[in-house]
Amino acid sequence: MGDVVKYLSDAGTRSAVLSMLLDHIYLSLVPLVVSVALAIVLGLACHRVRWVNRVLVNASNVLYTIPSLALFAIIPAVIGTQVLDSVNVIIALTLYTTTLLVRPVADALAAVPDHVRAAATAMGFRPWRKFLTVELPLAVPVLAAGVRVGSVSNISLVSVGALIGTGGLGVLFTDGFRQRYLAPIIIGIALTLVLALVVDLVLVAVRDALTPWAKAGRS
Repeated sequence: MGDVVKYLSDAGTRSAVLSMLLDHIYLSLVPLVVSVALAIVLGLACHRVRWVNRVLVNASNVLYTIPSLALFAIIPAVIGTQVLDSVNVIIALTLYTTTLLVRPVADALAAVPDHVRAAATAMGFRPWRKFLTVELPLAVPVLAAGVRVGSVSNISLVSVGALIGTGGLGVLFTDGFRQRYLAPIIIGIALTLVLALVVDLVLVAVRDALTPWAKAGRS
C-alpha cells in the first residue's frame, strides 16, 4: 500500500493516470454506444428475415472466437490505419460487442407476445412506430442485460490494446510488468474495477428509467 501512495504522490504521475483513465473510458464506451445502435438494427433484421438471422448469428459466433489481440493487429491492415491509432480498438470492440448483442435483441423481439403486436396494429400503429414504442421497449430488459455484459467485456479488453501501444489503463499493467513494480498494476486493477462498477450502476439506472413497469413489478 505504501508503494501505491508513493507512486501517486507525484503530480505528474497522477495527471498521467487520469489521462489513461479518460482514454480508457473513451475507448470502452464509444464502441458500446455504437454497437447498441447497430445491434438494434441488425437484431430487427434477424427478427424479420429468417435467412438474415442464420447468416448474422453464424457470422457473430465465428467473429467472437477471434482473439482480441489478433483482431487489433488485423484491422490496420484491412482499413489502412496506423497500428497505434485508437480507432483500431474502437472498431474491434464495436465488432465484439455487436456480435454479443445481436442474438439477444433478435430473441427479445421474437418474445414479444403476438397479441401485443396485434393490439398495437389495431390501434393504428404503423410498423416503425410499433417497433419504437411497443416492441423495442419490451426488449429493453434483455438488451440491457447484454449491454451490461458488453460494458464489462469492453472495459477489460481495452487493457489488451496496451500491448500494441494504444492508451488506457492497460499502460499501467505493461509499465508495471516491464519495471517489475507492483504499484501501477494495483492502481490499474483498482481503477478498472471501479470503472466497471460505475458503468454497470449507470446502465442499471438507465434500464430502470426506460422500463418503469418492470421496476414496479420487482418492487
